[in-house]
Amino acid sequence: MLLLVGLGNPGAKYAGNRHNIGFMAVDAIARAHGFGPWKKKFQGELAEGHIDGVRTLLLKPQTFMNESGRSVGEAANFHKLSPTDIVAFYDEIDLAPGRFRMKKGGGAAGHNGIRSIIASSVGEGFRRARMGVGHPGVKELVHHHVLSDFHKADAEWVSNLLEACAKAAPLLAKGEDEKYQGEVMRLAPAEKANPRQQASGDA
Repeated sequence: MLLLVGLGNPGAKYAGNRHNIGFMAVDAIARAHGFGPWKKKFQGELAEGHIDGVRTLLLKPQTFMNESGRSVGEAANFHKLSPTDIVAFYDEIDLAPGRFRMKKGGGAAGHNGIRSIIASSVGEGFRRARMGVGHPGVKELVHHHVLSDFHKADAEWVSNLLEACAKAAPLLAKGEDEKYQGEVMRLAPAEKANPRQQASGDA
């Protein structure tokens, strides 16, 4: 079984925020692969389905970003999942807009949602789908940057990246993270992303 977690904040106020691109990603996967309806479970919204024959759960924690681990830990414990069965989709300020990188394990790099999952029973060994949203340039502006909506000029690359994450998902279900990363970037090349905002580096 696979658990795909999208990180974000609940409610209409946050729906278009850069911080909510993880929610957007699992919504796109649900649409593309015909998942069942979203239901309230594990302190979040849960949808069930299959990707390339692999039973998959999609989870959007409704605990607010900083407490994401409560929801993810509950789902993981209930289904007796190992960290490598879990993939978290989230916004990454240290990647330029539209860039995409897979990673397994490691620290939180300042992301409170990831920090919360690491602090839960899941630990740090889960897989991460890092979706670049760019860096505002100075640390003091990061909070405002991630809690602001994407610009209209970003709409095309955001849509392309979400569709690519959904279309390439069978590779993720097979555990082929490197191939998944390559296919997502092939389907949604980051050069088409908004050049106005460049990240501080592909860290």
